[in-house]
Amino acid sequence: MVTARLTGNIWATRKSDLLSGYKLLLAEVIGGVRAGERMVVIDTIGAGIGDRVIVACGSSARRMLGNDEIPADAAVVGIIDEDCAFEDS
Repeated sequence: MVTARLTGNIWATRKSDLLSGYKLLLAEVIGGVRAGERMVVIDTIGAGIGDRVIVACGSSARRMLGNDEIPADAAVVGIIDEDCAFEDS
């Protein structure tokens, strides 16, 4: 999983029938070694542009969508409300 910020909508007039009905968004990874990487994600939880989100990748994304046949590699699985920093005791 990675954290990302949603930066825009993606419209595709021609796409796999298995993607019909899904909202596609452009996301930019924040933090970590993949920071700055852009990806297309499927949103099923109602996130919006500007939201910081948690993105599942690979087969975990397809599991979130409930169908391993969907040609998807990234899906929004959570909206980040706030970051928590933990300190070692």
